[in-house]
Amino acid sequence: MRIISWNTNGLRACINKGFFDFFTSVDADIFCIQETKMQPEQLDVEFPGYHIHFNSAQKKGYSGTAVIYREKPIRIIDGIDGMYNDEGRAITCEYSNFYLVTVYSPNSQEALARLPYRMEYEDKLRGYLVKLNQIKPVILCGDLNVAHQEIDIKNPKTNHLNAGFSDEERAKFTALLSQGFTDVFRYFYPEISKYSWWSYMFHARENNAGWRIDYFVISDILKEKIKNTDIMTNIYGSDHCPIILDM
Repeated sequence: MRIISWNTNGLRACINKGFFDFFTSVDADIFCIQETKMQPEQLDVEFPGYHIHFNSAQKKGYSGTAVIYREKPIRIIDGIDGMYNDEGRAITCEYSNFYLVTVYSPNSQEALARLPYRMEYEDKLRGYLVKLNQIKPVILCGDLNVAHQEIDIKNPKTNHLNAGFSDEERAKFTALLSQGFTDVFRYFYPEISKYSWWSYMFHARENNAGWRIDYFVISDILKEKIKNTDIMTNIYGSDHCPIILDM
């Protein structure tokens, strides 16, 4: 089984930048998208052999998630315990032997203006994942909007306390892992610095001044089923690059 996760920073814009070339070549079983920035009726292309489910934000051109899949899930759940659907933050696909959850975590914004909202979201998400994990294993993927450790960001000292690298956000990620979950990339590559997001400013991508904020996080019981994972830095079309998990 191959799963791809990609924050496209606007799916329609990414389609105009080679999305389908990558989508076709990667041959994923499940393809998760964050920051779709669109409503379902605005998509005028098809994915032969696949189905697609959107959870779009109420605000046009903002946030949103989608899952493109070959095998139909038993059921699809939007949001987190009925919350965060106004911004299209999460989708859960239930399969016979696992849950697939994709999320686009809220940014805490400049001066951490939205940090209280983010902290509430983190607690709700963690509680939700723990509850699912008591039923069957969980695969979480998406833009979690946090660089967990200093190895996950090019310039940790100058970004300390900024949105995405605040002590509070990093502590919430640690709390999630402590509840029986594994950061897949860091499990495979404990000492490698590799990034999944770069600012459009200051030639950040050319200089590899990035952040690792896109993740696969899985139930600990699934660790031995991992065949491969990577951050696909050679793929363009967004300010994020895709991440891949083979199981």
